[in-house]
Amino acid sequence: MNQLVHSKKTKTAVPETAKESGRTNDPARTMAEILAVATHEFADKGLTGARIDEIAAATRTSKRMIYYYFGSKDGLYLAVLEEAYRRMRAIEADLHLGDLAPVAALRKLVEFTYDHHRDNEDFIRLVMNENIQRGDYLRQSTNIQALNSNAIQSVRAVYERGVAQGVFRAGLDPVDIHSAISAFTFFNVSNRHTFGVIFQSKASQGKAKTLKREHVVELILRFVGHAVSA
Repeated sequence: MNQLVHSKKTKTAVPETAKESGRTNDPARTMAEILAVATHEFADKGLTGARIDEIAAATRTSKRMIYYYFGSKDGLYLAVLEEAYRRMRAIEADLHLGDLAPVAALRKLVEFTYDHHRDNEDFIRLVMNENIQRGDYLRQSTNIQALNSNAIQSVRAVYERGVAQGVFRAGLDPVDIHSAISAFTFFNVSNRHTFGVIFQSKASQGKAKTLKREHVVELILRFVGHAVSA
């Protein structure tokens, strides 16, 4: 794998395979269903272990149709990554952080990120798998890079307002703030099973809560806020 995936517009015309599978003539819906099933397949088995045959069977399509829409297995994997990030950033954009005071805005962003990661374990597993690929596919996507650039700008806007109002300490890089939020909220899900086994806790049962939500919020607010004397 790890081949170059050329970015191109996704095809929306209906291939002959649509007739073969007996599906309704609705390319957008078909592509959305393929992406949904492929998301879980890639998250569960990784790029190498995922099987196009199983994705096709679960969506009542065919390998030919999947390749028609996405070009290749690698193309489908990249499309899954892009859609996962797009969904997250779209919801994030609807938080309207600019309407809130800086501390409230940062709190809301941390709470959203914690909840999103906790409720979307497939997203965490996709990112973990892409790290195994050393970010090779992520690097090819200008869409994901643009989406994450917007996320940093959102953090920057909140942080700079907080510094101007004297509630956040100066000298921090918005990327570091974003990284800290990601680190705590990602770990909460990514290490839930090993953490649960090692410390014999219930962290691996139900929704992830290796780190408590309120503790993560407090840690980030203390990091960005003025230093507290020991």
